[in-house]
Amino acid sequence: MQLIDITEITGTLIVKTGLRIGAGDTEMRIGGLDNPIIKHPHTLEPYIPGSSLKGKVRSLLEMKSGLMGKTGGEPLKIRDLQGLDEGQKTEARKILKLFGAGGAEAEQIAAQDIGPTRVAFADCPLEDEWRQQALQEGLPFTEVKSENAINRIEGVAQHPRFMERIPAGARFAFRVTLKKMAEDETDHLENLLLLGLKLLTLDALGGCGSRGYGRIELEFHDQNIRKKFDGITPFAGEG
Repeated sequence: MQLIDITEITGTLIVKTGLRIGAGDTEMRIGGLDNPIIKHPHTLEPYIPGSSLKGKVRSLLEMKSGLMGKTGGEPLKIRDLQGLDEGQKTEARKILKLFGAGGAEAEQIAAQDIGPTRVAFADCPLEDEWRQQALQEGLPFTEVKSENAINRIEGVAQHPRFMERIPAGARFAFRVTLKKMAEDETDHLENLLLLGLKLLTLDALGGCGSRGYGRIELEFHDQNIRKKFDGITPFAGEG
């Protein structure tokens, strides 16, 4: 296989509703947060891990393709190609080319002509301009939202918890790169990536999406990418 190009897609990820991507906190503190979000260890500013973006986009594409039911909810693997019909196999191969397969499947990667992972999501730091504006205006980078359960019979709140979130309006610098190999069909993987990103804007990023968290918007710097993205209708003619 020969690498012939690397496309860089950049833009801004805009938080539309409170967003939380949790950080494992090994220490409970009296009066502290139950559920802190991930932050840069030096600046303590929130950021969005590239792994969170990649995992959610991949899962949405696998769900839309119908392949999630074939894998029992596990990420798609090369061995899952066995038993698929030709249409499903074509979709599965595109997803595997885009997102890659595990190192344990090295022999199968070569045998199936999948090749290396094509897409790489960078961590998303706060956008410089928005960060400076927030500092000047004294806007917080995070918020704390209290939640509780309601006893259906007594009608009282119970089990309070405090969730840290990135507030609506925050803006992050978005960057993803896409490798193109000589053997790849023209634009097929780029189109698949943009479809996955469109699905992400229709769904939610991070935790608690069913409770309204994690709605985002993407703005792209490149006009051609923006036009392609805006023209995607994931479910046109389906259902």
